[in-house]
Amino acid sequence: MDKLTYKDAGVDKEKGYEEVELIKKIVKQTHGKEVLTGIGGFAGAFKPDLTGIAEPVILSGTDGVGTKIKLAMDMDKHDTVGIDCVAMCVNDILCQGGSPLFFLDYIATGKLNPKKMAALVDGVSKGCKQAGCALIGGETAEMPGIYKENDYDLAGFAVGLCDKKKLIDGSKLKEGDIAIGLYSSGVHSNGFSLVRASMNLAGINLDDKFDDKQTIGQKLLTPTKIYAQEIKSLLENLEIKAISHITGGGLYENVPRVLKDDLAVEFDLTRLKLDPIFTKIQEWGNIETEEMYHTFNMGVGMVVFVSQEDVETCLEILNGKAEIVGRVTKGNKEIKINL
Repeated sequence: MDKLTYKDAGVDKEKGYEEVELIKKIVKQTHGKEVLTGIGGFAGAFKPDLTGIAEPVILSGTDGVGTKIKLAMDMDKHDTVGIDCVAMCVNDILCQGGSPLFFLDYIATGKLNPKKMAALVDGVSKGCKQAGCALIGGETAEMPGIYKENDYDLAGFAVGLCDKKKLIDGSKLKEGDIAIGLYSSGVHSNGFSLVRASMNLAGINLDDKFDDKQTIGQKLLTPTKIYAQEIKSLLENLEIKAISHITGGGLYENVPRVLKDDLAVEFDLTRLKLDPIFTKIQEWGNIETEEMYHTFNMGVGMVVFVSQEDVETCLEILNGKAEIVGRVTKGNKEIKINL
């Protein structure tokens, strides 16, 4: 009787070792003196700088990239969705006033392709550098029978730090405060099931032209904006009352998460520059405008709430990357959008 090996069962450990060697230098690029361990240990060790922090609060966030992964697989381009994965996690930490410290990723695939996995990790590394955090560990799981040979999924986990007295929870919001919308970089990482359905309905292909510079696929694969530098600059110069990361569900579902029970927000988006990708998606699928705003960020990747007296300073700091989009009113967490 033949002797069965793990490789015969579909798991090639040698490919895993090859991947580790490919990503070591990539991961090292995100490390500062706070990182105490390298790739290959059982756990990542991180010694945070607590200088000036009276009462440290640890913040955490975990997320994936959703079905945007399928777009990357269809285009055989895997070096950007890692940025999306980092963005989806660290942007949530920023909403509480936290500074991202470190990140871990998890990749599951049907058959291990070291170069493809290294491209994914390279994207994660780029995202970590944009967020100012370290990539200190991760896991790649080869799972034949669960995933098709060329399929994979990507998820991540981020940890951040904040002084308790600087924690942002929306409790200081009041009627008359102003909502500032920070522009998104496109669709980000939510609503791609509807994007694909719209494309299929209209017979649109990924390699069709979006404009003179890029294809539809390239435009859709644009990474999610990471707002770490913008939020850091704002926190150093003014008080932010609340921050909302606009993900799946758009303004309608994400803004109420930061509102007290007696407050609402009225949005006026008439001055907002709408990325034409949203117009195209709506046209392809003949989608109702209300449905678009309940599904996508529609050009606003993050909303920060400030006092009226801080609006001018806020806009100066953001320097063309944002627009006044609304005002806090009395209500019961209602969201009204004027287009």
